Amino acid sequence: MLKIGVLGAGHLGKIHINCIQQISDYELVGFYDTDKTVSKEVEKAYGIKSFDSIEDLIKSVDVVDIVTPTLSHFDCAKKSIIASKHIFIEKPITNTTDEAKTLISLSAEANVKVQIGHVERFNPAFLSIQDKIENPMFVESHRLAEFNPRGTDVSVIHDLMIHDIDIILSIVKSNVKRISANGVAIVSETPDIANARIEFDNGCVANLTASRVSLKNMRKTRIFQKNAYISVDFSNKDAALLQMKNVEGDADPFSVILDLGKEKGKKEIVFEKPTIKENNAIKDELQAFANSINNNTQPLVTVEDGYNALRIASIIIEKMKFSGDKFLPNL
Repeated sequence: MLKIGVLGAGHLGKIHINCIQQISDYELVGFYDTDKTVSKEVEKAYGIKSFDSIEDLIKSVDVVDIVTPTLSHFDCAKKSIIASKHIFIEKPITNTTDEAKTLISLSAEANVKVQIGHVERFNPAFLSIQDKIENPMFVESHRLAEFNPRGTDVSVIHDLMIHDIDIILSIVKSNVKRISANGVAIVSETPDIANARIEFDNGCVANLTASRVSLKNMRKTRIFQKNAYISVDFSNKDAALLQMKNVEGDADPFSVILDLGKEKGKKEIVFEKPTIKENNAIKDELQAFANSINNNTQPLVTVEDGYNALRIASIIIEKMKFSGDKFLPNL
């Protein structure tokens, strides 16, 4: 059984603590949080030990689960890796790409496992349709949220859009060629709503919109590829697939058929709704990390994946030029 400790007992930290207590591969040794009032409440509510320092927790475990604010990710991860502990880090991996590069080097040298908490990879809607995605050529994502002060320590790109950046990088097997972006800071000092266009070497284009000042929540991605359209609703955990298939022989009279001429023949439009298997995505990603440690396999979301998502997010931010209270595209 892997001894694990949690750094950070805020909103998300409590969710992690609850999930870990349900996973038989882990023994939850305790947690550390800088807020002593929160520490006392969590210690009592979950019946686990509150450590007096990060260092004391690290010494007592095999695995460190980092659920602290982004600005402290690097320091917590570095201390853990130097102590030869496996680490799970909530997204984004670190505050800067240089910090992420350092973690890649340190983790390789220490030979420890690192998994990044890009939880949408474990969303049941995405999992239900993942094997149908083949060479997408246009991707459109919308991630809109009602305003919540939690998370405004970073831009909407690092807070929300990075989820979709990671998903897109995982399904488009090509290098990024060009990025353009714009955004506006409305209630914080960094962009609260932003749009980015990512162009890949293979011709694929991804258009991403993220907002944390919307009137309703939305987490949808639409994927277009040859002969298929795929829709993933991450929020409502729903997915759909619209495909065009060759018609051989006599067509079903009730089917929707397109006659494309003698050369291309007839195509049938087929609509599918995949079966969605309900899950707890956070619990599943933590279980997957335990599996990678126990089986000595590569984590499903690697430290390099975390770096790549952060690198693209950082480029998107660089493409925005600050002017007063607005972020405008570079000329």
